[in-house]
Amino acid sequence: MKISKKALLGFAGSTALALVSVFIPTNAVFAVEGGVQGGIDAADPGTVPDTLFGQDSIFTTVVNVLLFLIGAISVIMLIVGGIRYTVSAGDSGNVTAAKNTIMYAIIGLIIAFLAFAIVNWVLGAITPA
Repeated sequence: MKISKKALLGFAGSTALALVSVFIPTNAVFAVEGGVQGGIDAADPGTVPDTLFGQDSIFTTVVNVLLFLIGAISVIMLIVGGIRYTVSAGDSGNVTAAKNTIMYAIIGLIIAFLAFAIVNWVLGAITPA
């Protein structure tokens, strides 16, 4: 059974959409208890990060979200590589491609974890306590 790239991308995209919809907290996205006025009140300047660096800053939030997305994509590609390996039917070209996908997904996960650790360590070192 041969899987086309279009079907594989569709599966990866739908899986990514499902994971994102599960992991995004709805109370943070839809924090409007009192309708429009509740949304306006939720945008209180005291709740929005106003510093560029440091704990709970804009830079830290953006970097952590991007690194989470990289990690999630790596996990999805690891699953896709496993599926490709399973349905390769012994074809040496498909087995090699699936193994490469798995290897690159693991490398991506390692890089995402190391980048998260390095960014948070550097931000902790350059910001006052």
